[in-house]
Amino acid sequence: MKTIKGPGLFLAQFASNEAPFNTLPGIARWAAEMGFVAVQIPTWDRRLFDLQLAAESQTYCDDVKGMLADAGVEISELSTHSQGQMVAVHPAYDPLYDSGVPREVRGNPAARQAWAENQLMMAAKASRRLDLNAHVTFSGSLAWPYIYPYPQRPAGLIETAFDELARRWRPILDAFDEAGVDLCYEIHPGEDLFDGATFEMFLERVDNHPRCNILYDPSHLLLQQLDYLEYIDIYHQRIKMFHVKDAEFNPTGRQGVYSGYQPWIDRAARFRSVGDGQVDFMGIFSKLAAYDFDGWAVLEWECCLKHWEDGAREGAAFIADHIIRVTDRAFDDFVATDVDQAANRRLLGLDR
Repeated sequence: MKTIKGPGLFLAQFASNEAPFNTLPGIARWAAEMGFVAVQIPTWDRRLFDLQLAAESQTYCDDVKGMLADAGVEISELSTHSQGQMVAVHPAYDPLYDSGVPREVRGNPAARQAWAENQLMMAAKASRRLDLNAHVTFSGSLAWPYIYPYPQRPAGLIETAFDELARRWRPILDAFDEAGVDLCYEIHPGEDLFDGATFEMFLERVDNHPRCNILYDPSHLLLQQLDYLEYIDIYHQRIKMFHVKDAEFNPTGRQGVYSGYQPWIDRAARFRSVGDGQVDFMGIFSKLAAYDFDGWAVLEWECCLKHWEDGAREGAAFIADHIIRVTDRAFDDFVATDVDQAANRRLLGLDR
C-alpha cells in the first residue's frame, strides 16, 4: 500500500489581483504558511503560470520548480478546467463561455475549439517537462441541455453527442499518452462526464484509453445523491487524482437536488468548507489507501459561508489529519509461523 501525498491546494479560488495572491511565488509562500506542501496550478491564470512557455521551455519549468521549492511547496498537478470546457460547448452556452477565451476566438466556435485543443496539447508537454504524471481538466458538454428526459429526446441524440465528444478528445488523450501523463476528467455536473454511467459511455468510445482517467471529487457525487464510497470501489483503477471538497444536501418540502434556481446560500445542495459538510472523508481516505491510490489529496475550497482563509488553514490540517500512514506489516505478524508444507498438509488432512 502507498501513503497518500498531501496536503495540496488548488490555487484557482485563491488567486487575485492583490498581493501575495497575484504571483506564483507569493501565493506559494502563503500556501506553505497555511500548511500545504504542494499546489495545483490553474494554467489559464497568466498571473501565476505561462502555459505556452512551460510547453516550450525546460528552463522555465526548472525555474518554476526551483522557485516553488524555495517557497516550501511542489507542484501536484496542472489544471486546464477552463480550457477543457471549451473543447465541447453546446451553442446555448456560447455567450457564457466566450468571456473566458482570447478575444480573437470569441464568436467563432470552431476557432475557440481549436484554441482549447491546442491548450490541452501544450498542457501535456508542460506536464512532461515538470515531471508530473497526472493532469486535470473538464470534458465540456454537448448533451447537458438535454439531461432531463422530457421533452422526449430523439433516438440517437445522446449517442451522437458522446461519439463527437470522444472524437474531439481522442487526439488529446493520445498526446497525453505520448507525454506519459494521465488525463483526469473532473466528474462534474454541467459536463457531459458527470457521473459513473456517463464516464463509462465516454470510456467505451475512446476504446478504454489508458490515459482516460478520473479526478475524484466526492462533493459533486454527494450533491447528486450517488454512493460516493461505492464509486471508489467501482472506478478505483481509473481514479488518479483527488479533490478534497465537502458538501451537504438538506432537502426540504420546497427543493431538492436541483435546488430551485436558488443562490448558493439558500440551496438544499451546496458546497461547504472541508469538515463542515456531510462527506465521510474517513471512509474515503481509507478506501483510497486500501486501493493503493498513488496521488495527492488536494484541497479545493468552495464554501458559501466560511471565510476562504479559514477554509484553507483548516483544510490543510484536516487533510494532514486524515492521510493514513499505511502500515508496512500485518498487525498479527507476532503470531505468524514459518511455512511448513508438510504441516500444512497434515492440518488439511491430506496425508491420511
